[in-house]
Amino acid sequence: MTAQAIDFNLSADLKNDLKQWRTRALGTGIAGTVLCAIGLIVNPFQFYRSYLWSYVLVVGLSVGPLAWLMLQYVTGGAWGVVIRRPCEAAARTLPLVAVMFLPIVIGMHNLYDWSRPQAVAASALLQHKQPYLNVPFFLLRAAVYFGGWLFLSWFFNRWSVVEDREGPAVAHRKMAFLAGPGILFWGFSVTFMSVDWVLSLDPQWFSTMFGLLFIASQALTSMAFLITLMVLLSYRRPMSEVLTPRHLHDLGKFLLALVMVWAYFSFSQFLIIWAGNLPEEIPWYLARLNGGWQYVALALVIGHFALPFALLLSRDLKRNFKLLAGIAVFILCMRFVDLYWIVAPDFRKESFGLSWLDFTAPMGLVGLWLWYFLTQLEKRPLMPLGDPQLEETLAHGRE
Repeated sequence: MTAQAIDFNLSADLKNDLKQWRTRALGTGIAGTVLCAIGLIVNPFQFYRSYLWSYVLVVGLSVGPLAWLMLQYVTGGAWGVVIRRPCEAAARTLPLVAVMFLPIVIGMHNLYDWSRPQAVAASALLQHKQPYLNVPFFLLRAAVYFGGWLFLSWFFNRWSVVEDREGPAVAHRKMAFLAGPGILFWGFSVTFMSVDWVLSLDPQWFSTMFGLLFIASQALTSMAFLITLMVLLSYRRPMSEVLTPRHLHDLGKFLLALVMVWAYFSFSQFLIIWAGNLPEEIPWYLARLNGGWQYVALALVIGHFALPFALLLSRDLKRNFKLLAGIAVFILCMRFVDLYWIVAPDFRKESFGLSWLDFTAPMGLVGLWLWYFLTQLEKRPLMPLGDPQLEETLAHGRE
């Protein structure tokens, strides 16, 4: 099979499917947003708390695929060519994600003790950390993160269009040249982002593993989403003529590896802090292992690691489109649970609890993000026409 024999533009059936998916996503997003607006009026404190952990997941859905895109330019391989267009479309949602950051800016004083002058004045620790944890510097760092992500998204999408039009001679070299530094920026920006937006909710606690944990989490979230999307696209042309079980097997191996990496970082952080038993570190875990939160932690051990790990060991399962997609969706659900377990106990230290805003906030954010993502996905052919590895990708699994 050659590239000339396939029309990589969206088929009429797929366009109709995307239209239906967009409509449902937009409806869900609008409904969630309206309910969140009501929640903001009724209980603003809970609104900002629910919004924060939901927003962190949406950031992973946009920035994670950007990292996969850059990794493919560094390493090559058929696995990256088949997901390149979805990764580019996800990266193009970053302007929307940047706008979604505004409620966190507005609600900073409801989220972070270090942003309230009276709290800083009453705490020697907050005064010690004030050179870093202060509102202007926090906003400046956020601007740097978004500025870097938006530039990388613009650069790779722009030169991808040039590559389709003029061939890979110049464009592919430019993208490969920037991909290495881009991955380094992604790693550092996600690390500092996790410290700024999540770890600083409890400024008395710290962990040197926290940034690595969020890097692995973003990669896992985005890969699970990409696998789910590729399986859905595989039922219609052109992806029904492109995707083979071997493509999904390659992506499934990434998913297995990331499940193990997430578990390794999570357990390493727990083991080091628990064994150290220092009063400035251990309370973070005490809050998450008591008052009902221990059952959420157990669910994460089983559902976020043990079960996916055992299933993904199977070679046949990773080549079965429906089963692999089912595991990917399950992992996405567990990503919501993990982020809730990390963020919510900082506000509910006494016992486990759920608010209706913990359901409407992800509904609104993910619904609107999915609508915009699907709008972007439809704008270009589903395979990169000028990629030098396109023919190799089409032959992958058909040898």
